[in-house]
Amino acid sequence: MTLILASTSPYRRALLQRLTIPFEQVAPAFIEAVPGSMEATELVRHNTMGKARAVLADHPDATIIGSDQLALCGEHVLGKPGSIENAAAQLHMLSGQRVTFLTGLCLLTSAGERYETIPYHVYFRHLTANEIHRYISIEQPVDCAGSFKSEGLGISLFEKMEGEDPTALIGLPLIRLSQWLHPLAPA
Repeated sequence: MTLILASTSPYRRALLQRLTIPFEQVAPAFIEAVPGSMEATELVRHNTMGKARAVLADHPDATIIGSDQLALCGEHVLGKPGSIENAAAQLHMLSGQRVTFLTGLCLLTSAGERYETIPYHVYFRHLTANEIHRYISIEQPVDCAGSFKSEGLGISLFEKMEGEDPTALIGLPLIRLSQWLHPLAPA
């Protein structure tokens, strides 16, 4: 079985490596829809499935893993900030708030597909401007939904976290993926 991660994310690659199964990483030829273009859960599904289907088109005999993530804070849908200024604005908005991260996960073959959206909740402490500036200068989280890296110093920004799978917060829900891959893994 050829297993392919349909992502360029170094975070997803590092997470999948934890499972010690051989896989390839392929950049999907897919343009992601942006926050605001559709309802949040549909947006996550659209981007997750779109990336996986794009890779499956070029690798029809493989098993494809797709994933996408966004953050919800009240009425605001947040993706990757893309700049230091946007990261600071996101963290100011998230200060003292409960944020729900939606991570889409799919396992796709030419014979069928599995999909699930896995939520994870983070409660941010009240953050000062100095804390935000210091954090951003250290971790540069411009490529992370919500502008933090929970696997690094970002953990210090929280009061608490809630959810079934902490790896969903990083971007690839390994508990669910392991359950799906179990019957496919060689004995």
